[in-house]
Amino acid sequence: MPKFSADYVFPVTAPPLKNGVITTDDSGKIIEISTRDQHRGGDLKIYQGVIIPGFINTHCHLELSHLHGRIARHTGLSEFVMHINKLRHVSEEEIMEAIVAADDAMYRNGIVAVGDISNLPISLPVKSGSPIDYYTFIETLDVFIKEKTTEVIEKANRISETINHKNKSIVPHAPYTVSAGLLRLINAANDHSKVISVHNQETPEENDFFRFGTGEIRELYGMLNNPLETFSVTGKNSIHHILSHLKPKKSLILVHNTTSAAGDIQAAKDWDKNVFWATCPIANLYIEDRLPDYDVFISNGATMTIGTDSLASNHQLSILEEIKTILKYFPHLSFETLLKWATINGARALGFEDRLGSLEVGKQPGLLVLDIKESGQLREDTKIERIV
Repeated sequence: MPKFSADYVFPVTAPPLKNGVITTDDSGKIIEISTRDQHRGGDLKIYQGVIIPGFINTHCHLELSHLHGRIARHTGLSEFVMHINKLRHVSEEEIMEAIVAADDAMYRNGIVAVGDISNLPISLPVKSGSPIDYYTFIETLDVFIKEKTTEVIEKANRISETINHKNKSIVPHAPYTVSAGLLRLINAANDHSKVISVHNQETPEENDFFRFGTGEIRELYGMLNNPLETFSVTGKNSIHHILSHLKPKKSLILVHNTTSAAGDIQAAKDWDKNVFWATCPIANLYIEDRLPDYDVFISNGATMTIGTDSLASNHQLSILEEIKTILKYFPHLSFETLLKWATINGARALGFEDRLGSLEVGKQPGLLVLDIKESGQLREDTKIERIV
């Protein structure tokens, strides 16, 4: 049986283990966790640094990988969305090549599971053959397009039927792009699904649109020739549009949350306990040049996860680089806190916690080595090695 040891082992759900030893079977399932003092013989491969479980990427758009470097930084959300729509129409061959490369890069970067947004079925063959576990979110919107709401949900159902596993859901894009009618149809379509994901409060204009009916989101409606027939001012932040129409009792992943406040976090907690707040810091800096206030989330007991978003708004798909970015701007946060966001919290959000997210006997979480010291502090040049 393969045995791996490092200066420290970080199980995530238990305290760090000095000179820890992980014993696995040939498939990577953990058979035993011990220390070198308890080691009972056999070949032991020793690494300098720390051993951690594989990363969970709770938010990605694999099908947008061909847009790498095609959109300028700091455009703001509305202009970024317009660029996405303009640049979607390229050859299927180009899109597929980029999807294959991005999937391979995530695997090499130690990612073992991904919550992936799909508007089209094009990425499904790659995901079905990948060593990464994917949860596919079939994204819908009905506000900015000419199709009827019923046509939107029918198209999403057709895509869902082509996915031959249970790790899939039909989900809303964002509060400002989905009508109450579409949210009701999403509820009906997801009777057997366990996870919902939605972009949330990515820009101040999103809250302004729902509270006052003003701002860049309203202008975006105008640019897309939408008469605002499906929208009415609520006087509340945008998250309430989602919470008031989606059914609870599922895992809800709210993505970005750059302008979410304590009241929004409390409203989500009152709605259901299984709410996860996915942060994509590099993408937030790329598009809006802002980050969430992570201290607000921590002080209000929010359960955080980490995503990469797409290569349209990122230069790489690496959870390690996302962690480094958070620590750059919030250096008082601990590596162990962010490791929990990047592993077990993400696994629980996607429903993969029985196999992934922590180093526990019986799990098959993947094993990574980071070349860091016992303090657990990342350096800018910290590297990752995938050993299982």
